[in-house]
Amino acid sequence: MLAILDYEAGNQTSVLRALRGQGIEAAITADRAVLAQADGVIFPGVGAAAQAMGLLTRTGLDSVLKELIASGKPLLGVCLGCQILLDHSEESDTRTLGLVKGRCVRFDPTLKDEAGEPIIIPHMGWNGLNRKLPSPLLAGIAPDAEFYFVHGYYVEPSDPELVIATTRHGLEFCSIYGRDGLWAVQFHPEK
Repeated sequence: MLAILDYEAGNQTSVLRALRGQGIEAAITADRAVLAQADGVIFPGVGAAAQAMGLLTRTGLDSVLKELIASGKPLLGVCLGCQILLDHSEESDTRTLGLVKGRCVRFDPTLKDEAGEPIIIPHMGWNGLNRKLPSPLLAGIAPDAEFYFVHGYYVEPSDPELVIATTRHGLEFCSIYGRDGLWAVQFHPEK
């Protein structure tokens, strides 16, 4: 069974529907015991970094996430969950979990798209990936597959060897990072 972390920031229900649609048993929970017994944890999110970190800290879920990672429990961060795994977010100048060295940066509104026009922020819609490293996350996924993005900030892991894929929106940004047992995607795989 997969546990979907319930921290009142996002798209837990759509993640649950997508998993059940694939025949995968899953539950939305903030219960420490259920999270510990799960085969893996999905850390989803839609919202703001400061608000999400405030709730994680108030409820002790920040410590739970750190314990899960330390124990080797597989974890996938999605969108805001991807951003919060790093050290810092420029969004409201927020100190985040620090499970992976790096930062989350706001898209610069002066960036241009391929046609030379200013990019639209937030980056919203379907976009492809530039694969940098092999990953079990991409096993069986066509190289030209597109994924749904909606974000005004992007991640910059400090270690370039963690960057699994990038995407272009005014610049080439990290859209998947991670290592065995800990992965993060900027897009919404549930879409």
